[in-house]
Amino acid sequence: MYLNIGIWTEDGLDIKDIVWPGGSPVPPPGVPEKFNMKITFMEEPPYVNLVPPDNETGECETSRAVRCRVAPRSAIEGVNLTLAMRNSSYFMCCSGFCIDLLQKFANDLRFSYDLYRVEDGVWGVFENNTWNGLVKEILDGNADMVVTSIKINSERQKAVDFTVPFMETGIAIVVAKKTGIISPKAFLEPFDTTSWLMILLVSIQVAALAIFFFEWLSPSGYDMKMLPPREHRFSLFRTYWLVWAILFGAAVNVDCPRGYTARFMSNVWAMFAVVFLAIYTANLAAFMITREEFYDLTGIEDERLYNPRSLVLWGPPMNGISEMTEEMRSGRGIIPCLRKDSFSEMSFEIQDEIDIAAIRLSVWTSQDRESLRQNWLRNCICRHHGELDAFVYDATVLEYLVGQDNECRLLTVGSWYAMTGYGFAMPKESKYLHAFNKKMIEYKENGDIERLQRFWLQGVCKPQNQKRNASNPLDINQFMSAFLLLGCGVLLTLLLLGLEHVYFMYVRKHLAKKDNGGCFTLLSLSMGKSLSFRGAVYEAQDLIKHHRCKDPVCDTQLWKVRHELDMARIRIRKLEDFILTLQNASATSAVNQPRDLTKNHVITNEPIKNPLALTSREPTIQSYTEIAEIETVL
Repeated sequence: MYLNIGIWTEDGLDIKDIVWPGGSPVPPPGVPEKFNMKITFMEEPPYVNLVPPDNETGECETSRAVRCRVAPRSAIEGVNLTLAMRNSSYFMCCSGFCIDLLQKFANDLRFSYDLYRVEDGVWGVFENNTWNGLVKEILDGNADMVVTSIKINSERQKAVDFTVPFMETGIAIVVAKKTGIISPKAFLEPFDTTSWLMILLVSIQVAALAIFFFEWLSPSGYDMKMLPPREHRFSLFRTYWLVWAILFGAAVNVDCPRGYTARFMSNVWAMFAVVFLAIYTANLAAFMITREEFYDLTGIEDERLYNPRSLVLWGPPMNGISEMTEEMRSGRGIIPCLRKDSFSEMSFEIQDEIDIAAIRLSVWTSQDRESLRQNWLRNCICRHHGELDAFVYDATVLEYLVGQDNECRLLTVGSWYAMTGYGFAMPKESKYLHAFNKKMIEYKENGDIERLQRFWLQGVCKPQNQKRNASNPLDINQFMSAFLLLGCGVLLTLLLLGLEHVYFMYVRKHLAKKDNGGCFTLLSLSMGKSLSFRGAVYEAQDLIKHHRCKDPVCDTQLWKVRHELDMARIRIRKLEDFILTLQNASATSAVNQPRDLTKNHVITNEPIKNPLALTSREPTIQSYTEIAEIETVL
């Protein structure tokens, strides 16, 4: 059953008013009245994307897209709307973060909307005492709201009202990565300059001088004398050779010190070398591999951005904070140049000519109008190496484009600057502002905004995963533990030096009385030598060598002692000759006698090794000697 609510005549449409339950001409309380809004936008992925409709059906290919007008009002007048819907020159399909958010507002606040693109194609700045772009559409009454990634700033807030920001943004820098590069100085990069200077100019010098100084002070070493002890090959240069060999683990011949303290100091230096090599080799692996190289800028305030000789830069043009103007698309050689004092007002300046370094960038043409999607930024930077090194733009847009790069060659660097937010713009004192603000806060609290961000802004190359894990050179603070180890070793060696002197002055003479069997030699060769007779002789010889007579009386006594020593040697030689003659005679008679089998002995033809023949110069005479056999039990 149908109810007749109106009639169409030649005079027009005659339709009845809506009658609500109860016969009331107005809706009951709590039921909002549906209204229509005229909404303008400007495309910028991922907030507003433009996709042509299907050529045959004229419908949008995705359910998340809505139809939006891209042609001016004058161009669509008198055109069949049914046919115009299929023509991408008049209508296109809009999708993106802001479109999804707009549809959510429309469902919750119960309103319909007409969506069209701003005709002049700019965001809106105040020029020549008038506004242009999106702000002008609001002021002229052509639109009830702006839905896109328009930034909130103090200048625009004087002309229009903004909703609660739905996302924070700022100004960021994107650069291209170059792979396959190994720095020629990579072997020096594990440590910074200060650490290398501390190792080469301080640690090595301290270790070498300390080892030699302790050896010079040690009683078993130089013992504070100008000449080294007997058969002791050790000097300052040999100490440096020892230090370098220990530091780099070189398998070379080195001369070791004799003193306990010098040896202990050598072990301390060896511990330092172990720590140094462990840290160096562990950190070296991160620098000796093929790695990415890029301009690691700290942000907008990086000094390289204000020195055109060293860096080519492209910033956003002047008609808005983040937009591509018709001047950039017209093909003219216009160069956008950042001006440091302009960031407080969040504006930029375009110069036609720059005197220094003539920065020439990729120039936009009219064919690039549709390049504001996924690949336009990558083409600008990666395709023009040597022309464009960095790009300054809206931070969230750059993060999105970096994430959408299939080859992951783009990277955002530095910190964001001029932090602000995106919001929907409305006329001053708009009756819809309060309802939109209330819903915007609700969407933030329940996570709807965050879910839309994850859906639209994240890509394959996630920006947060591209934060470089490249190793930085270890500074002096990170390497301080090794230097503390070396310093503590030097202090402990000083203590051991004092103990060594106490041993030689007070302890050694008491140990010498108890060391009858030389058991201390098993504990330490140096200690056993210092307690033995031979060691005492060597010490006496060194004492005579280093303490020669310096007066005639001492020289006379020394000559007398030497003369008596020579006479004693002559007597000893005569006695050796006499004993040798007797032994030869007895050996001749023993050869002709039969062997006595009751005795354990053998006859040998080996020459006699007389212990008294130390000073004899006569040749050894062959003789026969009986040697006792050694009984063995098998």
